[in-house]
Amino acid sequence: MLTAEVLVGLLTGLALVALALPGEGALRLAGLSRPPTAPTGPVSAALPAAARHALTTSVLAGLLLAGLLLVGQALAGTAATVLLVVGSLAVRHRLRARSAGRTRDRERDGAGEACTALAAELRSGRSAADALAVAADLAHGPSRERLRAAVAAARLGGDVPAALRAPTDTPTAVPGLLSALAACWQVCSGSGTGLAASVDRLARSHRAREEQRRAVETALAGPRSTAGLLAVLPLAGIGLAAALGADPLHVLLHTTAGLICLVGGIALDALGVWWTGRIVARAAGP
Repeated sequence: MLTAEVLVGLLTGLALVALALPGEGALRLAGLSRPPTAPTGPVSAALPAAARHALTTSVLAGLLLAGLLLVGQALAGTAATVLLVVGSLAVRHRLRARSAGRTRDRERDGAGEACTALAAELRSGRSAADALAVAADLAHGPSRERLRAAVAAARLGGDVPAALRAPTDTPTAVPGLLSALAACWQVCSGSGTGLAASVDRLARSHRAREEQRRAVETALAGPRSTAGLLAVLPLAGIGLAAALGADPLHVLLHTTAGLICLVGGIALDALGVWWTGRIVARAAGP
């Protein structure tokens, strides 16, 4: 039987799916099925594929959230609707934060591979521009944009260190590595010393820092999991009370004392999660 709680839960799930859709992943899957084509109309020329996908996703998410508000208000009450919307936004923020973290990790790994390849290409006798092109193909994210700008500068006789230090629209996850690479390039081109050895030492230093960062992340995985488990324990308590024959949702959502307890509990739970995250972030370091 389709109850109010089930219907609101389904709409919430659809809204979360729409809000958490990764634009780059969907575009990458679309690119595997058909080759890229040139824009054919004024709308395609005005909006690139990523912007059109983001706009479509935003419209779909807005429609689903509007349906959630209407159906939740009609069937489950104002309090339940507000809680569901707040929960949807919180989960959306968490999913996007995790996606951003994975993107930064991928950029860090790609930057290390790029430096290693750059040193190997320079040691084999390749020109600086060709070696940078190989490194740029292995990089990811904003660091790839900077390396490609450095390739163009090297081929045109421009300032390669300035291109490596130039800011991008999206902050890079390896600003120190790119600045160090620019400094190595500037010093070695001015003094005539071997650039390959300097880049090789830079790549080894980056790998050592990444190994240390992964070790710290592994050590902090336990406290993070404990904090997440403690955050969801109140839901287990509500389920246990319902299994024993009580009606906790009615008390929490339809009585004044229950609403006060519910809001206070959610606020304290969120404060605990935020404070634990601060402690873990401080332990992890910059």
